Amino acid sequence: MEGVGWLMAIILGAIAGWIAEQIMKSDMGLIMNIILGIIGAVVMNAILRAVGVIPPGGWIWQCIVAIAGACLLIWGYRLVRGRG
Repeated sequence: MEGVGWLMAIILGAIAGWIAEQIMKSDMGLIMNIILGIIGAVVMNAILRAVGVIPPGGWIWQCIVAIAGACLLIWGYRLVRGRG
């Protein structure tokens, strides 16, 4: 996560993971929400940079990026694992 410290990254990761969990209608615990939020932010920042978009700084924008990234990770997991 750009421009935030480790403690704020954990807090934003938990918030972003929980919101993504609600959006995607999945059921995970707090630790998985934190992991999804942080990894989602890293993945989405990398995707945005790869397509030439400079992700905005600040904790609100990074939270939005993390939510989108976490939703993408949940979707990708479901795609690989299948619904059954």
